[in-house]
Amino acid sequence: MKTDRNNSWAGRIWRGFIAGNSGPVATLSLLIVVIWYGGAVYMNTPWQIDKFQRAKIDWSMTSLVRETLRQDRPVLPAPHQVLVEMNNTIFGKKITSKRSLVYHTWVTLSSTFLGFVIGTLLGGLIAVGIVHVVTLEKSLMPWVISSQTIPILALAPMIIVVLGAIGLKGLVPKAIISMYLCFFPVTIGMVKGLRSPNPLQMDLIQTYNANRWQTFWKLRFPSSVPFLFASLKVAIAASLVGAIVGEMPTGAQAGLGARLLAGSYYGQTIQIWSALLTAAIVAALMVALIGVIEKSTLKRMGIQP
Repeated sequence: MKTDRNNSWAGRIWRGFIAGNSGPVATLSLLIVVIWYGGAVYMNTPWQIDKFQRAKIDWSMTSLVRETLRQDRPVLPAPHQVLVEMNNTIFGKKITSKRSLVYHTWVTLSSTFLGFVIGTLLGGLIAVGIVHVVTLEKSLMPWVISSQTIPILALAPMIIVVLGAIGLKGLVPKAIISMYLCFFPVTIGMVKGLRSPNPLQMDLIQTYNANRWQTFWKLRFPSSVPFLFASLKVAIAASLVGAIVGEMPTGAQAGLGARLLAGSYYGQTIQIWSALLTAAIVAALMVALIGVIEKSTLKRMGIQP
C-alpha cells in the first residue's frame, strides 16, 4: 500500500515536472551539457595524445579523458571550465576592473539599450506610417524587408567609418548597429498588430463616428500590444547581437565583443566561451524581463486573466 502511494506521489511529481516548462528545459539543458562534454573530449583528444607522445607518457583512456577536460587552452573548453572562468571574472573581480565580465557586460548593455529604444521607436513609427499611408506601404515596406538581407558583419564597419568621419564615435555607432537589427521585428510585428482588428470591430468604431486618431488609440494600438511584446522579445536579443558585432570592427577595449576579440587574439578559448555564455544569459534575462512586463501589461488591459 505504501509502495503504491509512493509511486502515486512520484508519478504526480514526474507528470508535473514534464507538464510544465521546467521539465523540458532541464532535460534539454542536461542533453546539451552531455553533448558539450563529449565534444570537448573529442576535439581536445588529438592535441592531448600528441602531448603524451612527445613526453613519452603512458596513458589510459581515463587519464586521456581527464586531461582533455583540464587543458589551459583547449579547442573546446568543458562546461565546468567555462563556469569557473565566469565565476572568477564575475564574482572574483571588482566590477570596475577591466577583467570583470560585469564591467564588459555593462558597456555592451549601454549601447544595447540605446539601440533598442531607438529601434523600437523607429519601427513603431514606420509601422504606423505603413498601415495608414498606402504609398508608404508600397514604397517603404520592400526596403524594410530588403534591408535585412545585408550581412551585418559587412555593414557594421561601414557604419562605424561613416559616423566616425562626422565625429560620432564610441556609444552611438554601436547603438545604430543595434537599432538596425532590432527595428525590423518591431516594424513587422506592429504592422501585423495594427491590422489585427477584424472588419466588424472597424465598422463598430466607425458607427461611433471615431476619427483616425481615435481609431488608432482606442482600437488599433490596444490590439497590437500582444504583437508588440512578441516583437520586443526578438528585438532585444537582436539588439544585443548588434552591440557585440559593433564592438568588433572598432577594436574596442571594453564590452563583450572586445572580450571575444581579446580571447581570439591570444588563443584564450575559455575566455571566449565565458563571454559567449554570459551574453546568452543576459539575453535570456532581458527576454524574460520583457515577458514579465508583457504579462503585467496584458493583465491590466484585461487581455490576459
